[in-house]
Amino acid sequence: MTKGIDKYSIDSTDYTVGRDNVQKWGFDVHNPVFGISAGLIILFLIATMLADADTAKTALDGIKWAIIDRFDWVFISAGNIFVVFCVLLILSPFGKIRLGGQSATAEYSYFSWLSMLFAAGMGIGLMFWSVAEPAAYYTGWYETPLGVEANTPEAAKLAMAATMYHWGLHPWAIYGVVALSLAFFTYNKGLPLSIRSIFYPILGDRAWGWAGHIVDILAVIATLFGLATSLGLGAQQAASGIQHVFGIDAGLTSQVIVISVVTLLAVISVMRGIDGGVKVISNVNMVVAVVLMTLVLVIGFSVTVPAIPSTLMGYFEYLLPLSNPFGREDEAWFQGWTVFYWAWWVSWSPFVGMFIARVSKGRTVREFLTAVLIVPTLFTLIWMSTFGSLAIDQVVNEVGTLGEKGLTDVSLAMFQMFDALPLGNMLSIVAIVLVLVFFITSSDSGSLVIDSITAGGKVDAPIMQRMFWAFIEGAIAIALLWIGGAEAVQAIQAGAISTALPFIFILLLMCVSLLLGMRTEMQKLK
Repeated sequence: MTKGIDKYSIDSTDYTVGRDNVQKWGFDVHNPVFGISAGLIILFLIATMLADADTAKTALDGIKWAIIDRFDWVFISAGNIFVVFCVLLILSPFGKIRLGGQSATAEYSYFSWLSMLFAAGMGIGLMFWSVAEPAAYYTGWYETPLGVEANTPEAAKLAMAATMYHWGLHPWAIYGVVALSLAFFTYNKGLPLSIRSIFYPILGDRAWGWAGHIVDILAVIATLFGLATSLGLGAQQAASGIQHVFGIDAGLTSQVIVISVVTLLAVISVMRGIDGGVKVISNVNMVVAVVLMTLVLVIGFSVTVPAIPSTLMGYFEYLLPLSNPFGREDEAWFQGWTVFYWAWWVSWSPFVGMFIARVSKGRTVREFLTAVLIVPTLFTLIWMSTFGSLAIDQVVNEVGTLGEKGLTDVSLAMFQMFDALPLGNMLSIVAIVLVLVFFITSSDSGSLVIDSITAGGKVDAPIMQRMFWAFIEGAIAIALLWIGGAEAVQAIQAGAISTALPFIFILLLMCVSLLLGMRTEMQKLK
């Protein structure tokens, strides 16, 4: 069966992606993966509708804390491994390998490429947490990082450093590992664009059997809950912003309406594909994000500009202490914040990784990883420094609602900060639009990715199938919001952490498999 061009390649005549696929009712499904994934998710949704919300929330919370208490060190250690792994690949001879072969050329411009990977990878989260997170760390709203005393100059410096830690190199290293692995085995080894393909050096032909099915099923479930996390947070923030600006109630009904409308728009984008939908929206997204950031940066010039180098220096100063998984004085803080973030990034990694892989053919490994790690981290540095420093400054000087009352509602924090700035109402409206557009980008690109996994690696599955997964993502987000009620964020966190744990071990094995595959590629370059 494995007669391909080298040890880890296969002929299209040997393995047809649709071998186990069934075409029916407008679907083209890889039976075990699609059927089991869809079945488990539908069972979850039915159980959610039938169960008492408090009972469901208690169960989710119990699972979340059981995982955190036993495996917090696994999440933190794995995150460190991924960063080191990516840096070593950039510096190693493997960096000269070109995705798609040495004659391959890039399909997208740098701007479109970076816009798509950034919008898919972080958008909604940056909007939701860029004000709330630094303010929370500074005030000790839910503990403080490294046990520093709240409301002090050191707390301000550490608040920005810890925020940057959660949104900097570590998440993008996680995405980079998955994206590079998928791109390499798809474009250089001729394997299907599916998570199982990455493990061909380890599993051999078993990658096309149940071992591969399990890997893809775990990827689908992790991705769905990771996406639901972002969609749930985005719905909360958009609804809160609409209430803040227009006076429309931001309760569960409004959040469900937001999710439903955005899901319909995402379906339209999905139907148009990457070039006609996702790329266009991502480019618009990037422009609007830069405009909003620039406006806030200029308005708060005396605070925001000095914060950029200060945040960068603080990030590197506290990087090692924050990355330590053992003997921490701030156990409650890093379990409640860092472990959740790492689980969120892990659960998002199949989705973001596969999406980045689909648009990255023609880049060298060094170019790819440098761009994926450094460019988004630098943009995030400017973004977080701009919004976070203004938030802390308002709290310190008791300016506006955020400064006078502190952090009362994380979904309202950004809009409360805008109220104290010139053009505050206009900034809030732009922010609402940006949240919604980020929302659409995450949903449509996520649907394309899950669609590919459940179709056995195909990138052109039927539109009905894409629509199905877009609606499922929205349904999970609504279910988690309903379970959580007033504490929806906790329910959302529980869903992400619960599904991310098994997948983090898959990511660690992925590093080994990628190295095995790259060794054979290097032999062709000699």
